[in-house]
Amino acid sequence: MEEIYKKARAKINLNLIVVGKREDNYHNIKSVFQKINLYDEIYIQKTQTDKIEIQSNIEELSEQENIIYKAYMKLKEKYKNITGIQVKLNKKIPMQAGLAGGSTDCASFILAMNQLFDLKLSQKEIEEIGKSLGADVVPCFYNRAVLGKGIGEKITPICTNLKYYVVIIKPEMSCNTKEYFKKIDEQDEINQWEHSDEIIQALESNNVRKLADELYNVFEEVIEEKETIQRIKRELKEQGALRKFNDRNRLLCLWDI
Repeated sequence: MEEIYKKARAKINLNLIVVGKREDNYHNIKSVFQKINLYDEIYIQKTQTDKIEIQSNIEELSEQENIIYKAYMKLKEKYKNITGIQVKLNKKIPMQAGLAGGSTDCASFILAMNQLFDLKLSQKEIEEIGKSLGADVVPCFYNRAVLGKGIGEKITPICTNLKYYVVIIKPEMSCNTKEYFKKIDEQDEINQWEHSDEIIQALESNNVRKLADELYNVFEEVIEEKETIQRIKRELKEQGALRKFNDRNRLLCLWDI
């Protein structure tokens, strides 16, 4: 095999709570992750060189700042049979939108490299590499709904056949995860809505209305652009969204189609 193509699918958090800050400055979380059909495209081709070349439709994704570059260097340091490669990255997932664009690119890249160079990595080895590169990488190895704990690396698959449509609205504002965690740390106390079990039950019973009732993201407790979010919610409600939006903050809503 000389080249490979991968779709790196975005993820959404059906809920997100912060359990606490760790000594390594990461945060323990509890979240139900769901992959969606919005994806970046990654083309990888072996070259006669001894380095990585990354081409992207997003100019600011310079090689050394790209998580794909960091993943390549980590793999190449450990596996000497890895040669130079050319990566073409077609970004479709909005950046700083909470959709794990960089993390899912990294996860798909690691899986592609495992195939391309026949590294024979086990699932545990793949996840250890992913965890060392970013907190959201491990859930992105799973193209299904999962419960993530720890920094996101402790995965419990969820058995569900529920299919539903997702409407993604990306306002001009950006979602800087690191800044949101910092704001949460600065709060004296946040009364979080911990309904992970209810979300899992809704997924397992294919109950989209119950799922809509349980959506929650703690970041909305500290987001500055609350008026923008509330305006979008009102417009969604007018268009028939299931979520009533009158008791708890939700960044997501669902339709029964």
